[in-house]
Amino acid sequence: MNELPYHEQRDQKNEAKLQELLTALPPFCADFFRGIEPATSSMTRLSYAYDISMFFDFLISGRAKEASSLCIEAKPENRFAGLSAKDFTMEQFRRISVTDLERYLEYLKYRPDDPDHRNTNKEQGIKRKFFSLKSFFGYFQRTGQITANPTLSMQVPKIREKEIIRLNQEEIKELLKEAESGAGLSPKQQQFHQKTRVRDCAILALMLGTGIRVSECVGLNLSDVDLKEQGIHIHRKGGKEATVYFSNEVAQYLERYLEERMELHTKANHTEELNPQEEPALFLSLRRKRLTVRSVEYLVKKYASVATPKKKITPHKLRSSYGSALYAKTNDIYLVADILGHNDVNITRKFYAAIEEERRKSVKHIDLL
Repeated sequence: MNELPYHEQRDQKNEAKLQELLTALPPFCADFFRGIEPATSSMTRLSYAYDISMFFDFLISGRAKEASSLCIEAKPENRFAGLSAKDFTMEQFRRISVTDLERYLEYLKYRPDDPDHRNTNKEQGIKRKFFSLKSFFGYFQRTGQITANPTLSMQVPKIREKEIIRLNQEEIKELLKEAESGAGLSPKQQQFHQKTRVRDCAILALMLGTGIRVSECVGLNLSDVDLKEQGIHIHRKGGKEATVYFSNEVAQYLERYLEERMELHTKANHTEELNPQEEPALFLSLRRKRLTVRSVEYLVKKYASVATPKKKITPHKLRSSYGSALYAKTNDIYLVADILGHNDVNITRKFYAAIEEERRKSVKHIDLL
């Protein structure tokens, strides 16, 4: 029996986890997840489930009253303390007020009952949790199960714009150079470097040369790579599929890795170490299993901490680097959005803004006299 494709396995795991979370939530929550299923990915629904679980946990645990003690105003009794989330009724849900939600957002900023997780929710995380609740309440208002959506009466949490961290051409060269040589790695890391060097260089080159997401990278199979056409077939967020093309330089890194992969496959076959069902994944671990997202995050951090120590580089920063470079070359925001797989071109404008800032700075070099 053929193994399910990576993205289908991932969706099954996410769905199983979602169903597990739903057993501890009010029964009417299942309606919400059923309603948003056609327009959302399994990962989005799972993220919503975690956020909604945290909110109900806050309501019923008595923390709403504790959080209110941070305010100078009067502290009313917590109406939901002691309830069980799975026994929470729609009638009780209708009683949730703007004040309850505001106290929840306040709690996320500072969690006095949890010394190990104080101040762990930053601006972006708080805003995401707020919009999860906005969608949640909005669904039940649209379906007529509640008459008012209290999130509509609230101020949207503000996020201070941060500088987009990306690599320039020189830094990209340094990153690939470090992945090739491993000169700056610790003695323990160097023990494994020779075994993973070719693979790691191929991963970095592919991500830097296509802007694919880390989940798309680890989800690639051997059959998804077309060296002749210099393209890869990927599964985007939300179930979309696309072909992304790469340069001659990226092709060289991939060719070298594929040759090594084949040699290792042949060697394992001769020594009877080969799994009867050979792993179809493009990028393999030393145990010849599909690499995980966490493994790729680690290898990016490992090389970047040496090559660009002043910049905290993650796989997403490699994607930002590609998006910025592509816009600088094409000046076509819609092409960049299409290649990166953005549903909303306004997301892509972050790259646009970064490049425009560089162009504005260049004005100071113009001599008028």
